[in-house]
Amino acid sequence: MNKSRGFTIIELIVVIAIIAVLAAIVLVNVTAYINKGKDASIKGNMSTIATTAAVFYEGASDYTGLAANLTVANAVAAITSANEAPTLTVAGNGTAYCIESPLHEGTNWCVDSTGYVGAGTGLCIAGGSACQSL
Repeated sequence: MNKSRGFTIIELIVVIAIIAVLAAIVLVNVTAYINKGKDASIKGNMSTIATTAAVFYEGASDYTGLAANLTVANAVAAITSANEAPTLTVAGNGTAYCIESPLHEGTNWCVDSTGYVGAGTGLCIAGGSACQSL
């Protein structure tokens, strides 16, 4: 008797379907972890901006020109590449600043000159002087 050896087309289709389901599960989890990493990057860069702003204020006695600072500009560029451009506002008289950026998780992260660092509603209030907390 001459029996051919190998897999049937049904067996191959079943294996391919199983691999596709496993790949889909992995892809969903990996995407979630990538977004969490990007959110952590945004928060870290916002912290860098807060530290730089404090040093900037000590040297200049106001926040006028903060956006032009090289460290702040680099942090803003990094935030923009992680999600989208943050909103940096400096009060008209230069006595206060507020910066916020949307996160992938659906909230906004906000840092201001009062020392607030955390989730915000998406609005810098009082002409850029403070974050509006949730």
